[in-house]
Amino acid sequence: MNVALITGINGQDGSYMAELLLEKNYQVHGIIRRASNFNTKRIDHILTKIKLHYGDVTDMGNILQIISTVKPTEIYNFAAMSHVKVSFEIEQYTFQTNTLGVLNILQVVKLLGVDKTTKIYQASTSEMYGNSTDGNTLLNEDSVMDPVSPYGISKLAAHLICHYYRDAYSMFIVSSILLNHESERRGSTFVTKKIADYVGKYFHNNHIEPLQIGNLESRRDWGYAKDYVYGIWQMMQHDTPDNYVLATGETHSVREFIELAFHQIHIEIEWKGMRGSNTEYGIDTNSKKILVQVNDKYYRPIDIDTLIGDPSKAKHNLNWKSTVSFPDLVQIMTSHALKEFSFN
Repeated sequence: MNVALITGINGQDGSYMAELLLEKNYQVHGIIRRASNFNTKRIDHILTKIKLHYGDVTDMGNILQIISTVKPTEIYNFAAMSHVKVSFEIEQYTFQTNTLGVLNILQVVKLLGVDKTTKIYQASTSEMYGNSTDGNTLLNEDSVMDPVSPYGISKLAAHLICHYYRDAYSMFIVSSILLNHESERRGSTFVTKKIADYVGKYFHNNHIEPLQIGNLESRRDWGYAKDYVYGIWQMMQHDTPDNYVLATGETHSVREFIELAFHQIHIEIEWKGMRGSNTEYGIDTNSKKILVQVNDKYYRPIDIDTLIGDPSKAKHNLNWKSTVSFPDLVQIMTSHALKEFSFN
């Protein structure tokens, strides 16, 4: 039986990966951080089928103990300080988790002498590219990387550490560069979930304050997280460890996401104020009520205008492709929010 260890198992990607691996008859272990409130909502339905361990990738001794006990054949590292905006405020912790945490895992696997029998997956990020495309050039595995946030820089450092360990010690290490991948399990502070949740709440209570949003013009390559998790598993089953970009190959703006989400409840948004400025706001075309306001609070010190990926390598080597369209993704997330907030 294959034995998997998933860090960040209670996050969006970790929870989907746990489900997939159980379907593939893996023995699944996960690492969660100790908190005063049990944060297992995304995996409550499979808790009896998996084994959880308290731990933190920043604690090398703890990671050594868990890996030596579990003896995983595959390690999936989803643990991260993953909020880009917040990374500007907690820079040191971002690097401790996103960079040194990865190094701890790699060193432990090597120290335990299981570096030839344990496969390792590292979740890299499209934030590593920074503003290296205006949308006309699709980003691939060899594109220039010039990150513009502590989050992106910390992830690039981890990405390069993985390259070094793979090349120097012939370890099976896979790094995937996932363009923005969303789902109904996305964390509530991420812009897509924030929009979907607002629409769900507004449908059941139209007296709430307007949605506060940052840069409406940001364009992202948005896909469905379950598609991407399956691609990750495919990478780990390939004969040769490598880097892969997973993406849809198209971009959409935050503005478009908002318009489609409100369309789910039959509201059309009309934009007022100066386009692309902090004076812009969105109103219901029928009631004329303000539903969306641009707020400086949600701008990054340096923003990325556009991210768009080229999944050609994954398509050729793994026969992988994104299956959920952008409108369907918005519909999935908004429909879930409508049900979730119907009880509030």
